[in-house]
Amino acid sequence: MTIGVGDKVPNATLIRSGENGYEQIELSDLMAGKRIVIFGLPGAYTATCTQAHMPSFVRTYDAFREKGIDAIYCITVNDAQVAAHWADATGATEVGIEVLADATSEWTKAAGLEFSAPPVGFFDRCQRCAMVVNDGTIEVFQMETERGVCNMTAGETLLEMI
Repeated sequence: MTIGVGDKVPNATLIRSGENGYEQIELSDLMAGKRIVIFGLPGAYTATCTQAHMPSFVRTYDAFREKGIDAIYCITVNDAQVAAHWADATGATEVGIEVLADATSEWTKAAGLEFSAPPVGFFDRCQRCAMVVNDGTIEVFQMETERGVCNMTAGETLLEMI
């Protein structure tokens, strides 16, 4: 079952690029006592993720902060090295968006967001989604209903909902 408004965001061990290299981090630790944005996507360097989804949050980062959002996290089903390189390449790192690698799809599966598209090599990837989370509980949840688009989950759309 897919997570939704009012649900607790499932915890998972994710990987990020930190001051001392790659490190495992519990998602629950990042959410505790904070109002954050989490957006999930199929994969770094894929067309819609790179050309639409990430740029929408890079553009709106400051506006989210002005509305009281403490942090923005992107969860991608990639290894930590790809996630970190993509974060740098898209400008996410520069503005303050943390890209978290869900390399084994642990969080994606726990949230009920996995899908596979074998013809393009996608297995257990994350459906495109965006949410506002307050101390671990989902306040706003958006998920795309079509593949290859970023309308309902764009930074601008989510920003209008809070």
